[in-house]
Amino acid sequence: MNLEFVRKLAIPLEVKEMYPVTAEMEHVFAERDLQLKSILSGQDDRLLLIIGPCSADRLDSVLDYMTRLRAVQEKVADKIFIVPRCYTNKPRTTGKGYKGMLHQPDPEHKPDMFKGLIAIREMHMRIVQDTGFTCADEMLYTENYKYLDDLLAYVAVGARSVENQQHRLTSSGIDVPVGMKNPTSGDFSVMMNAITAAQGRHTFIYRNWEVHSQGNPYAHAILRGYVNKQGHTHPNYHFEDLLLVSELYAKQPELQNPAIIVDTNHSNSNKQYYEQIRISKEILHNRQLHPDVKRIVKGLMIESYLEDGCQPVGGGVYGQSITDPCLGWDKTERLIYDLADMV
Repeated sequence: MNLEFVRKLAIPLEVKEMYPVTAEMEHVFAERDLQLKSILSGQDDRLLLIIGPCSADRLDSVLDYMTRLRAVQEKVADKIFIVPRCYTNKPRTTGKGYKGMLHQPDPEHKPDMFKGLIAIREMHMRIVQDTGFTCADEMLYTENYKYLDDLLAYVAVGARSVENQQHRLTSSGIDVPVGMKNPTSGDFSVMMNAITAAQGRHTFIYRNWEVHSQGNPYAHAILRGYVNKQGHTHPNYHFEDLLLVSELYAKQPELQNPAIIVDTNHSNSNKQYYEQIRISKEILHNRQLHPDVKRIVKGLMIESYLEDGCQPVGGGVYGQSITDPCLGWDKTERLIYDLADMV
């Protein structure tokens, strides 16, 4: 193999011993886990809002964003339950580009995976400690979930990972809700198969162990749009799409806690970040048109940061995304209040 073995990384237990959570952080995690699961099960009718930067690239601006978001959460707590996005590892379609804080704790320096593991754990701990939020992150590498499993409120399996057997089986052994995105091709059957697999019990290899999973009853669908064979993007957040997924769930009554989260960016917006405002409001309007849609659409996923748009690595704009373009803070705050009025 043409691999250079750089170093053997510390196992999750060792990193957790170096950076342990406190009793208060454990309490926050448990309390928010109960609330999130109550929303996905339909016992709590608040809107779930998974919102934040496309990629969490630096601690200071991320904490600044989360602190502002906490103040807004307090004002809309009766209508909206916020789970901030804190995505620390990023899929790259061609393998090129910034792969997230896990790879590069400093985006302008070379990769250092050990420093990255420490940096992402410290970031998630600081968010819990400073704001009382537990966050969402994408499970790009299944083996790395254990480094954060005592901190993450929500796990997303991306459009390029959802067909992968290891992601499906690992999801079946995760205790917190896992969202399965439709693949980039848009095939809903792939997404539904992933949910079915994640809700089932399995025996498989994980981190060099033979393990048995008990199934994750909170695995659910995320709609993010798709790309056709000509390379054109198409949305799948419209009323007929939501109703179709509801019908697919109805054909599989064994699936527990049917739920849809709509990702308002990516192929749903054609990465036109400002379109997330219109799309979010349209989805909430559509929830009112049909009881099945209202019952199954539990929330939204929105990419948002301190400044509108995006910049290249090293661009120097504080709080602006270095991956996909995001809504800036002023638009974000206004949108959250508008959504609360519509719930």
